[in-house]
Amino acid sequence: MRWQFTATLAMMVTLGLISGSHGAASALLGGIVSMVSAAAFGAIISRYRGSTASGVLITAIKAEAVKIVVMFTLLWLVMTLYKDGVAVGFIGTFVLTVIIFGMALFVTDEAKVTQNINGLNR
Repeated sequence: MRWQFTATLAMMVTLGLISGSHGAASALLGGIVSMVSAAAFGAIISRYRGSTASGVLITAIKAEAVKIVVMFTLLWLVMTLYKDGVAVGFIGTFVLTVIIFGMALFVTDEAKVTQNINGLNR
């Protein structure tokens, strides 16, 4: 989520300079839609305590379904309620943050890596 938040802030600044306050607000909303759906996904995944492969798969599918429903609901709400929104900024930030969420598997937490290397995590 830290990377999604950073990308959202960068897009807010960029679109704020290009399109004004509505551009910045649209970027913020695009990031929020993605982060809220990612949080819903995480909430479903974190509740799973089983140990079977089928249980893991079913939980992942349920979490992904919840994420998609939350995404489309929030996208629809923003697009219908925020009439002055900058669609390119909103959708662009949303897509960027969704891609960042998908790439989370490739990002390591430097603090944990350092602790493991130093033998602090035993």
